[in-house]
Amino acid sequence: MVEHQEKFYRNRVTADRTTSFRVAVKETDLWVHADRDYTEQVREKVLQQRRYIEDTIRQHPKFADTLVPWRTRVPLPRIVADMIRAGEAAGVGPMAAVAGAIAEQVGKSLLQLSRQVVVENGGDVFQNTVNPIVTGIYAGRSPLSMKIGIRVGGQKRSIGVCTSSGTVGHSLSLGSADAVSVVASSCALADAAATSIANQIHMRTDIEDAIAFAKAIAGVEGVVVIKGDRMGAWGNLEIVPLVQEDRS
Repeated sequence: MVEHQEKFYRNRVTADRTTSFRVAVKETDLWVHADRDYTEQVREKVLQQRRYIEDTIRQHPKFADTLVPWRTRVPLPRIVADMIRAGEAAGVGPMAAVAGAIAEQVGKSLLQLSRQVVVENGGDVFQNTVNPIVTGIYAGRSPLSMKIGIRVGGQKRSIGVCTSSGTVGHSLSLGSADAVSVVASSCALADAAATSIANQIHMRTDIEDAIAFAKAIAGVEGVVVIKGDRMGAWGNLEIVPLVQEDRS
């Protein structure tokens, strides 16, 4: 019987038998786990992907500003096309998917070098690991913050776990959810969907309707919504209590 070891993370990741390293380029701040330190390769990939996005913004300024789906017939780089598709599916602008899309492109490129990969970009996580990983949910002042986690992944499957909040961080949200965490096979979609679902939350009584909204987004596999002391969850995920590690 194989022992499945799991670690907990939110802003920092600990994955079995991997090396961790940080790569920061402008607003992009990644924490990466892979078989060894691939800092230079990751930096080069981040610069490339950011250049694709920045070039698109220069050519199409509305791409950066719109809060609704944006479309064009012009051929675009893969990361930009992924952001557009994610925004269309979730009903938001493409920039709502930017952090997840960068994490995904970096993660997929690293899979050519490393057997296991986890890339976190500001709480948005791309993972492809042998064993499942538990993602702790940070929900600001909610009493549920970092008390529960989502167990997903393993079996060398690429998956995204992305979190949006209307009360934590600097990202734009039209709602006031303490945390909305979305699981999807596309990390870009998980990011955009988390934003869109979080926009639906203004009161604790909105949780049920927000989960119904999440179910209607094609490609979303699961969601956890936290508002104050209330939580709702749905989908292909397992909610687990977080065990605080002894750091003494």
